[in-house]
Amino acid sequence: MIYVPGELFSVNPTTARGVPGLFARNERVVCVFDSEFGPFVLTLVGATIVGSMATVWHGVVNPPRSRSIREWRYDDQQITLRKGQEMGRFLLGSTVVMLFSKNTLAFNTDWHPAQAIRMGEAMGDKQP
Repeated sequence: MIYVPGELFSVNPTTARGVPGLFARNERVVCVFDSEFGPFVLTLVGATIVGSMATVWHGVVNPPRSRSIREWRYDDQQITLRKGQEMGRFLLGSTVVMLFSKNTLAFNTDWHPAQAIRMGEAMGDKQP
């Protein structure tokens, strides 16, 4: 898990369109996972008023806020998350960016931009 310091711009759609590189400029907590689909990255992106971010295996990652990148390794631990299990949370709210290898997932075709997603809702399935 890597904490990357940054700005705390709002992540609403208007600001996201108006601030170049917003999701790469804001504070982030980057988590790398192995799954049945292969490796993927889940990035919690901080935003205005977001007090802190936490994971279920680490607890609160920030504050304290820092100007330097911090990294934690869990190679000596068996951290396993079951399908639908909580991975982490914002202690207010923000956005998540997920990165997968090309041609590994077929995303839910019923999704639309800016549509709310509920905990436990299927995001997609393994691509045939």
